[in-house]
Amino acid sequence: MTDVPADPAALGELMHSAFRGLRKRWMFQLAPFELTPHQFRALNAVGRAADQAGSPEGAAPGLRLKELAERLHIAPRSATEVVDQLTAKGLVDRSAHPADRRATLLTLTGAGEELREKVLADRKREADEFFSVLEPGDRAELARILGELVPGRP
Repeated sequence: MTDVPADPAALGELMHSAFRGLRKRWMFQLAPFELTPHQFRALNAVGRAADQAGSPEGAAPGLRLKELAERLHIAPRSATEVVDQLTAKGLVDRSAHPADRRATLLTLTGAGEELREKVLADRKREADEFFSVLEPGDRAELARILGELVPGRP
């Protein structure tokens, strides 16, 4: 094991460096799909909402624009801009909420679903490659430690 100082500032710097490396790979990975990280986060959030749609009878399918902004921790105006971009690319559909005419529901188009699946598969491959320098036990320990640092995570 590498001798790493336990100083919180040094640990923070190491985390930032590792994250920057992962984010740089992520941006290069998304480029062929003509997506930004913000666009994919939104696309994936809409897709996850559909995946979890074991909703009660009569619930409207889709994710409200306001819920998207909350899930992504961004301003509603920023969520609108990202959804505008995804809609222009034919990846997301907007529709009126059947019970609340003020609300807009978001769903993935067929092209959006297909692209999301491709990017997720590619992201898994990239992550496997990035973390391949770690032994399986070290990966598990890193996951445990990082999970401790994420608020509200079981």
